[in-house]
Amino acid sequence: MTYPLMLFAAGLGTRMGDLVKDRPKPLVRVAGKALIDHALDFTDLPQIGPRVVNLHYHSPLLRAHLRGRDILFSDETDKLRETGGGLRHALPLLGESPVITMNTDAVWRGPNPIARLITDWRDEMEALLLIVPKPQAEGHQGGGDFALDASGRLNRAPGAVKDMIYVGAQIIRTDMLAETAQDAFSLNLIWDRMLARGGVYGTVYNGQWCDVGQPSSIPLAEEMLHV
Repeated sequence: MTYPLMLFAAGLGTRMGDLVKDRPKPLVRVAGKALIDHALDFTDLPQIGPRVVNLHYHSPLLRAHLRGRDILFSDETDKLRETGGGLRHALPLLGESPVITMNTDAVWRGPNPIARLITDWRDEMEALLLIVPKPQAEGHQGGGDFALDASGRLNRAPGAVKDMIYVGAQIIRTDMLAETAQDAFSLNLIWDRMLARGGVYGTVYNGQWCDVGQPSSIPLAEEMLHV
């Protein structure tokens, strides 16, 4: 089976401050390499194709950086659509469901996270999210995202002990995207509907992960990578 893949690269990256005055966040460098290249390193798999990158902020710089690679561009320069709207906007390029999505503001050390998702995906799943226990989430600010039960399902119902962090990589079915009227919306809306049906699963990444959402995370990421 072949999985289309989307890299989210259209955000403004405001938490990065002066580092994104003249470039999009995916071009911020960590350990001598642009963040988007850290993500792309994991996508050179025979099960992947096509690869799509969405564009908005400083889009010409991203186009130039990725020129000559086997990548399609989903242009969002007219408006930001958030993750859900951005994924739906890119569906004509992505084609079949399910789709792999990956954020471009993190670095990884260890097994290929995309390969892990592909290995663990099952037909009964509506979404499979890659997660880590909160103590292992380097650079992450804020609380937990989900609770993981013994069946491998995720939930975030009131009262659940949300001790797992979503690390920005998933496989998701795209059928529900058409049910949302607005142009810009978060994938959280889709997850909520899937969670209510018990269709969202989690798989724990057994390597290291660092969220690079703010400048203070860059030295943490570089230390993790042993640079």
